[in-house]
Amino acid sequence: MTNRKEESVSVVIATRDRPELLRRALEAVRSQDYAGRIETVLVFDRSEPDQTLVSNDTNRPVVVTTNSRTPGLAGARNSGISQASGDWIALCDDDDEWLEGKLAKQFEAIAAHGSAKAACTGIFIRYQENDTARIPDPKRLTFEGFIEDRMTEVHPSSWLVHKQTLVDDIGLVDEEIPGSYAEDYDLFLRTAKVTEIAVADEPLVRVWWHGASFFFERWKMIDDALQYLLDKHPEFAESKKGTARIAGQQAVAKAAMGQRKAALRQVVATFKRNPLEKRLPLALAVAAGLPAEKALALAHKVGKGI
Repeated sequence: MTNRKEESVSVVIATRDRPELLRRALEAVRSQDYAGRIETVLVFDRSEPDQTLVSNDTNRPVVVTTNSRTPGLAGARNSGISQASGDWIALCDDDDEWLEGKLAKQFEAIAAHGSAKAACTGIFIRYQENDTARIPDPKRLTFEGFIEDRMTEVHPSSWLVHKQTLVDDIGLVDEEIPGSYAEDYDLFLRTAKVTEIAVADEPLVRVWWHGASFFFERWKMIDDALQYLLDKHPEFAESKKGTARIAGQQAVAKAAMGQRKAALRQVVATFKRNPLEKRLPLALAVAAGLPAEKALALAHKVGKGI
C-alpha cells in the first residue's frame, strides 16, 4: 500500500431519502486501507440530515451538512466540495460501494503517471444480482475521446481529482444542466481539457443499477439535458460519432415520451451521422411500441445504459 499521509481526501456523498444505502456507502469509504486522512462529507439534498452519522474521528471524520445551493445532485455535490478540507476530492453516489483498496490503488496510479491531477478506476456494474466488469482505457480518456463516447466505465463514484485543480482550473459541477442529468459527463469533459487522467485498471467500485435511481425513466429531463450539453460544448459538431450517439439517446427519449414523429426525425439524423450507432434499432423499437423500461432493462443486463 502506498503511504501518502500528506494527501488527505474528502469524499462527497450527496444523498436523499436512502438511509440504508447511504450507510453502506459510508462504511465502504471509511474502511479503505489508505494511510491518509479520509473525510466524508454527507450532503443531504431536500431531506432531513441524519446527525447521528457525524464522527470526529481524527483519521476518518464524517461531516453532515445540507445542500445550500441549487436543489439536486449538482448543487449538493458543490455544497460538499465547498466544505471539504482535503487535498483531493472524491465522489461517491449514495447507492454505490467502494471496494477494498480503491483509494490506495488510485494514488498508486497517479504516482506512476506523474502529471495526472485526476484518476478513475474500473467498476463492477451490478444489475439484478449480476456483476459486469468495465475497465476504462487510459488512451481514450482525452477530451476528444469523451466527445466521441460517454464511456460508462468512467463513473463518478470512482472519480478522484485534486481539489485546487478542480476549483481553480476545471470548475465546479454545472448546476444549470436540467435535472443534474449527465453533470458527471460534463465534468469529465472539462477535466480532460485541463489534465491527463490516471486509471487504476481493475474494478474497485460496485455501481448499483436499479429502479430507485432518481434519473430512472425521466425522459423529458434527459432529452433537455442532452441538448444542453450539445449547446455547451460546440466541439460535438466536429464529431459525427459523438453527435450520432447523443441524437440516438434523444431518439430513445422522445420515443419513450410518445413523440413518435420527433423520435423518427432523430433516428434519421442519427443514421446520417453514423449508420452503425447502436441506439438506432432501440429507438425504432421504442417508437414502434416496445416499452422504454423493457429496453432499459435489456441494456442494463449487459452493463449498458441508453
